[in-house]
Amino acid sequence: MHYLSLLHTVYGILMLSGDAHEKPSLLSVNPGLIIWTIIIFILLLILLKKIAWGPLIKALNSREETIKSALENAEMQNREAKELMEQNRKNLSEANVQSMKVINEAKEIANKVKEDIVTKANDEANKIINQAKDQINGMKETAIEQMKDEISDIAVKAAEKIINANLDAEKQKALINDFLGKISKN
Repeated sequence: MHYLSLLHTVYGILMLSGDAHEKPSLLSVNPGLIIWTIIIFILLLILLKKIAWGPLIKALNSREETIKSALENAEMQNREAKELMEQNRKNLSEANVQSMKVINEAKEIANKVKEDIVTKANDEANKIINQAKDQINGMKETAIEQMKDEISDIAVKAAEKIINANLDAEKQKALINDFLGKISKN
């Protein structure tokens, strides 16, 4: 749009600088036109520098700084993410080591508890067995004592019967058989 108005202005100047009746030729040199063209071109450059190039360069520099800071920020976040991932890997491996350690300790404790329970059960069983043996031996001795008492009572009674009875052989045999029958029943 600016270029079109500039071309219009240059064309107007060219038309005014020459003779009004004569058409300028394309190859003719007009020093006034050259000077005005140079002056207008320099003014246009100064005007473009102040109006267009300054803000454009500022916008480009601002955009460049924004992109540069975004790239630096992305690199920093990438490094932080890598560090966090590495830290997570370390934490995970430490957690695995700790969990294996806890599991092994739990197994050891379970084995110790099992051994303690088995040992206590064996000790208790042995104690019960020994008590039962002692009780059986006590009952056996009591039974033997009772049998001795009964046998001696039976022997005394048998002796009384033998003494009171005739010393007949058949009566002695019957008395002994009777005595043996009583012993086997008891």
